[in-house]
Amino acid sequence: MDVKKLAIVAGSALLLFFVITQPDSSASLVHSILGMLRDGAESIITFVSNVFQG
Repeated sequence: MDVKKLAIVAGSALLLFFVITQPDSSASLVHSILGMLRDGAESIITFVSNVFQG
């Protein structure tokens, strides 16, 4: 098994363990990450809109 596959398996196991043992914290973390991604996407959309408006 190469290092990449081992890292993916270990990361998946750690993620699964975290979700099972601390579901509230996991949900909060995912919510925060999605919020940051949404804010970033909105910023990019605003930038592109302003560029093409003149």
